[in-house]
Amino acid sequence: MLNETPTLAPDGLPYRLLTLRNSAGMVVTLMDWGATLLSARVPMPDGSVRETLLGCASPEQYINQAAYLGASVGRYANRIAKSRFELDGVRYTLLPSQGENQLHGGPEGFDKRRWKIVQQNDREVLFSLDSLDGDQGFPGNLTAFARFTLTDDNRIAIEYRATVDKPCPVNLTNHAYFNLDGNQCDVRNHKLQILADAYLPVDEMGIPYQGLKPVEGTSFDFRNAKSIAQDFLSDDDQRKVKGYDHAFLLQAQGDVKQPAAQVWSADEKLQMTVYTSAPALQFYSGNYLGGTTAREHGEYSDWQGLALESEFLPDSPNHPEWPQPDCVLRPGEEYVSVTEYHFTPHA
Repeated sequence: MLNETPTLAPDGLPYRLLTLRNSAGMVVTLMDWGATLLSARVPMPDGSVRETLLGCASPEQYINQAAYLGASVGRYANRIAKSRFELDGVRYTLLPSQGENQLHGGPEGFDKRRWKIVQQNDREVLFSLDSLDGDQGFPGNLTAFARFTLTDDNRIAIEYRATVDKPCPVNLTNHAYFNLDGNQCDVRNHKLQILADAYLPVDEMGIPYQGLKPVEGTSFDFRNAKSIAQDFLSDDDQRKVKGYDHAFLLQAQGDVKQPAAQVWSADEKLQMTVYTSAPALQFYSGNYLGGTTAREHGEYSDWQGLALESEFLPDSPNHPEWPQPDCVLRPGEEYVSVTEYHFTPHA
């Protein structure tokens, strides 16, 4: 189902809202601005419905938040140090969007664009976006597609595809924030499992400053499920960024059939399993969510939502040595990244 809002977006046109439904009664809403996930409501065995996504009360409020709530981000998700990289002997300078660094594709990234609705029905929607040569400093013309599918077993499947006419780093992801308790409360009471043996330490600006570190014996060891609160802020790597905001190199190594992460609500009545073809997940515990406009009660506080962003490791264009596929997309190739969020209610 497609609706247009009476309120106009920055380009002077209405926001277009899309609703997906499955046979289990799950309802997902999206909008074309930023190819953004607005809501994901899961029916529970007791007859109640849980809203699992953080979001604003109306589409126009998304323009005034800086948390990237539910948005599709690109061309390059996460950070590129000093907003520059070298490729094939050429130095490229990007537009910075967080201090001297570029975050999530620049000040006018894909989250701040209207995506074209290519096709849609009650089960899926396909968006497309054209990004011109030099956009935010990136080389080449890029065409991106974002397909969102709701399956009957309560999976939100997100598939990003892209092609380029010049070599360019490409890293597309969705920045959904989850709270499986279904209300505005501290997400650190959730249980989390991340099937990863290594993580990437970062400095206070979120930039990697050393190589990957084993999770063994650290607060970043989520290989066995534990509450997020258990080791929260217990070491310097966390304290630098007020919690978890780190990439984990996944055991699945791109196998979308293997779980990458699992999350349980505080009451353990709702479980979410994450599958992805991406090499890494960025786990962000919502450390700077405070002041973000909330759907129901004014503003969110810090740590009221968590993001599990599927992607290449941050600053990969400057670190070709890292053990993951090449983040550079070349003409004639196609970038494909698939991520599934599978919701399982428990009685």
